[in-house]
Amino acid sequence: MSQTSFSTPLIGRDVELDRLSGVLERARGGEARAVLIAGDAGVGKTRVLDEVAGRAVDRGMIVLTGHCVDLGDVGLPYLPFTEVLGAVAGDERFADVRAAHPVVDRLLGGGTDAVGDRLRLFEGIAGLLGDLADVAPVLLVLEDLHWADQSSRDLLRFLLSRGILQRGASGAPSHRLAVLASYRADDLHRRHPLRPLLAELVRLPAVERLELRPMADAEVARLVRAVQERPLSDATVRRIVERAEGNAFYAEELVAATDAEPGGMPGGLADALLIRFEQLTDTAQQVLRTAAVAGRRVEHDLLLGAVGIPEEELESALREALGRQLLVPGDRDTYAFRHALAREAVYADLLPGERARLHGTFARLLAGRGRTAETAAERAHHHRASHDLAEALVASLEAADHAQGVGAPAEELRHLEAALDLWSSVDPSARPSGEGYDRVTLTLRASAAAAHAGEAHRAVALTRAALAGVGHDADTELAARVRYTLAGNLLGVDSLNAAFAYSSEALALIPAEPPSRTWVWAAATHVMAARTVGEDETALRVAREALRTAEKLQVTDARADLLISLATLEGGGRRTPQGRERLREARELARRSGNAPVEMRALFHLAAGCHESGDLEESLPWLAEGLDRARRAGLLSSPYPLEMRFLQLLVLYTLGRWDECVRAAAADAEMLPAAGAYTSGPALYVALARGDSAATEQARALLEGPFDWMSTLVAAITLTDAAALRGDAEEAVRRMRSTVSALTDDTGILPDVTVRLAALALSAVADRAAELRQSGDEAGVRGWADTATELVELARTTAARGRVGTPQGPEGMAWLARAEAEWARAVAGPDTAAWAKAVAAFDYGDDYERARCRLRHAEALLATGDREAAATEARAARETAARLGATPLLERLDTLVRRGRLAEASPDRSSPLTAREQDVLRLLALGRSNRQIGEELYITGKTASVHVSNILAKLSAASRTEAVAVAYREGLITREETVG
Repeated sequence: MSQTSFSTPLIGRDVELDRLSGVLERARGGEARAVLIAGDAGVGKTRVLDEVAGRAVDRGMIVLTGHCVDLGDVGLPYLPFTEVLGAVAGDERFADVRAAHPVVDRLLGGGTDAVGDRLRLFEGIAGLLGDLADVAPVLLVLEDLHWADQSSRDLLRFLLSRGILQRGASGAPSHRLAVLASYRADDLHRRHPLRPLLAELVRLPAVERLELRPMADAEVARLVRAVQERPLSDATVRRIVERAEGNAFYAEELVAATDAEPGGMPGGLADALLIRFEQLTDTAQQVLRTAAVAGRRVEHDLLLGAVGIPEEELESALREALGRQLLVPGDRDTYAFRHALAREAVYADLLPGERARLHGTFARLLAGRGRTAETAAERAHHHRASHDLAEALVASLEAADHAQGVGAPAEELRHLEAALDLWSSVDPSARPSGEGYDRVTLTLRASAAAAHAGEAHRAVALTRAALAGVGHDADTELAARVRYTLAGNLLGVDSLNAAFAYSSEALALIPAEPPSRTWVWAAATHVMAARTVGEDETALRVAREALRTAEKLQVTDARADLLISLATLEGGGRRTPQGRERLREARELARRSGNAPVEMRALFHLAAGCHESGDLEESLPWLAEGLDRARRAGLLSSPYPLEMRFLQLLVLYTLGRWDECVRAAAADAEMLPAAGAYTSGPALYVALARGDSAATEQARALLEGPFDWMSTLVAAITLTDAAALRGDAEEAVRRMRSTVSALTDDTGILPDVTVRLAALALSAVADRAAELRQSGDEAGVRGWADTATELVELARTTAARGRVGTPQGPEGMAWLARAEAEWARAVAGPDTAAWAKAVAAFDYGDDYERARCRLRHAEALLATGDREAAATEARAARETAARLGATPLLERLDTLVRRGRLAEASPDRSSPLTAREQDVLRLLALGRSNRQIGEELYITGKTASVHVSNILAKLSAASRTEAVAVAYREGLITREETVG
């Protein structure tokens, strides 16, 4: 009855654990149930069963565990049940129960298999388990049923179909018992003797099946970081996650091998994976070796040509491999290894010469089908592995062209980097020739693919490599291209001064006359770089000159790019109608030219302009159009689409469409590059506002790795707000100051987010000052008041100027109003006028922040004695908090309502409840639980809980019973309405 001790945490499996915990609860209530738990080897069956067993022990259940063992053809009969009964026999608590069933002792002593004896034995074991369940609820765990002997399978069939799960005469289940039995799904070949038993058992009403599927990638990543004491790089974690394919055991073994040769496999894991392979016939083993060289998946005809045996023998070997579940059939006459690591283990078992020969065979077979773009990547791989480097180079470049054509920048980058690795190893006479086929140009192309794939730092590294390859005698236009490309990539990683230096060099390398496309693009890049370092006059002058040249040369996409820059530079920028009109013109020009990156830049600025001017709803169509354009171009991971994803979630968050925001973030997480993690920021804001403590952990994770401007901003907002919510003024101020310092550019211009961060930190400062003022610590109050003044001055300065030199829009001014109100609260106490201004300022569309300000306004009004106005504000804030599911805010409002007796001050004495709350109240009076209320009203139990909380607060009741009593007394419900 002992449990296995695991050193690693159980990650994921929440749904499965909830379901099994439900089975335990039903068993404790007298409803016997059984669950057959299926899953591949290593997927985590034992770990889940251990967790459930632990929960059962905590709930006072008797836990009995039996293990089946692989003993080949000499299996011991009843082995798992012998283990279970041995545990019962060894526990003095159950001596009387055991004495009542002496027939069981024969099993412990060897027993017999005569039919009559078997029936008495089976009935005796069923009776023993039933009597134990009368002492305390029982959990019977049977592990590894795929190794169970025939006698154990027969006993299990009897117990589940006629014994412990059978219903009594009344039809009600008669035992407080749960049975959980696990087996390996990947071991069940077609003729496995457990198959017919499983098919029979799952038809029983008290038996259900639960499949443990592979873990999600995010869960495997968490597991990898949890089991490794020293930190692992993101690249290493990603590689382990990819190879493990959701299998916890494989992941842990791969973590243990991180110090070994890159891409290697621990010997123990390889041996485990090869056990089933070595049970195949020689022909089947050769077929699998050949298939392993082809890759994870192989076509039937290709395998036939490579293995070199008659088709009948191949089919027989494949049937054997499929039966052993080493291969699985796929679409269009293909076969795939069940798990990628199984393929790796078989591949690693090949001799080096055998491996190279088979790769050469596959390369020739693929080439015989024609040098198509679809087969280029496969040909490149096989040529390289067979040491034919010249053909590998040609095929890699073909594969890169194909990836570019179908909008797959990450794959294009991979093939281009492979080609660059091969370049120096291939004789110059064997390399491709013609325009674009030189090392510098290919490296520049690789840097563009990296930028489009969201690998900003990789793009910078590749462009620096291209610059290093530009000799003194290089063509000046190529030298300029390399420099302005490097400048653009440096802007993407926030190296602003370096970007300006390289764009200046690019512009100096080529003259403005005679006009050239290269000069126009160098100028366009220089405009953006100059703007970021505060050289606005230079940016304007160069932009206007370059626009005239672009018009003269009819370089349409460069015209569009320069119009975008001018729209952000001139007048009031992108927030104004004039700025947006120019951006619409730029979008149309970019669309006509077919330049997707420039078109997306225009769409981003259109959406951002709407957002900054407070036209939130108007920004959403531009964002949808921009993301659709990026999707069609295969550029969803490039910089502007990433910023559009973030802005889209931010708008949804601000508009209070929180569930939609969270769903969109979850969908994005599956396809975003590591550099795009910041885009989920608004979903973190939702999680924090709903009381999810995991939001802070996810925010801290954004700060890992190289510095990223947006990740730092998102993490700072979350962590500063989190510190303020828990009352940690020191941490809130420290986080605010360090972030502003990190995000302040080289010219000393503060980031726009300074206003928001200052307001959040000021909230914690004001709370601390209020506590000290109440305790009479005037010196402490003065200290925090000085800090508050410092923070509000930063907010005022930033809001007045803004990053682009003009006052901030409605959002920034709303945060400034909140900062001013918090400052007043810290320095002198609650200021009703300041909080009224803050409430009004957030009316541009941010319901949550408006509700938070209303809470403060209600507190200030209550301090002045205006309870009726305070009640009005609190009620409005509560409605918003309840609608959003902002539990922490709701709790604070409930506290305020109770302490201030604001429900009594409601001006509407007819009924303070909404129609839905009235429905919930009626069901409360009938004694319904939250879950039952949800079922009757077709809402979730969580939503019902929020309504109940609302009712308690509005009726100033401390409990559900008191709320019903108050409702009767005040005539909100009648006895006639609540007759069950």
